Amino acid sequence: MINTTYLYYFSPTGGTKKVGELFSNGISKNIKKINLGLRDAQIENPQGDLTVIAVPVFGGRIPDFTTSQLKQINGKGKKAVTLVVYGNRAYEDALLELNNVVKAQGFQILASAAFVAQHSMAPEVGKGRPDEQDKKEIIVFAKKVLSKIEANDETTVEVPGNYPYKEAKGMPVTPISLKTCHLCGKCEKACPTGAIIIKNQIVETDADKCMLCMACTAVCPEHARILPMPVQEKMEQMLGTLKTVRNENQFFI
Repeated sequence: MINTTYLYYFSPTGGTKKVGELFSNGISKNIKKINLGLRDAQIENPQGDLTVIAVPVFGGRIPDFTTSQLKQINGKGKKAVTLVVYGNRAYEDALLELNNVVKAQGFQILASAAFVAQHSMAPEVGKGRPDEQDKKEIIVFAKKVLSKIEANDETTVEVPGNYPYKEAKGMPVTPISLKTCHLCGKCEKACPTGAIIIKNQIVETDADKCMLCMACTAVCPEHARILPMPVQEKMEQMLGTLKTVRNENQFFI
């Protein structure tokens, strides 16, 4: 085991953080966690033996917000492992994009992986993942990375993806608040981009700022923050065939 891992993660609904923690716990004694989703936070540079960077996949890409956060980090001379987490559909260009961003910050990437977690917009897709089988695979992967570190193996990794990347397509919609909303303000606080404002006893969402990360829906204690029903139904129809499909995690080392 190495001594200290710096884990940088953006995890609006929790799946990406869970994957990052499982891997980091499998390779190091201590973890320093840095949440990239905290709005206006000053992000410190890594000081540990290894840096782990875990981000979600949005439509086959990594979020622009994540890219902006990662560009604050100086990784010169630091070894890194990159992880993308997707909702059982496809990660497409996301891992390549993440690696290009991380390399540009000076990191040396030792290994990469793409993991499946529960889909943030269609919870029945990838439900329960990462599960026990995923956890076992993550631990095996961590051991292989540790062996590579101990052998001073600096072989670079190649990951799938296309450049130019696929076009990032947003959806002209935002989550809404139901009448059961108690105006507790948790959604406003959780929103990474500051898209949510509670004004005059109404929850307002700026569509230009909202990236549909679904953090606001995940933190709502009353489950009063949801996608508009027509959008929810469309998502479930589009992704419905994936409910019974188990896409496998992929590893690059």
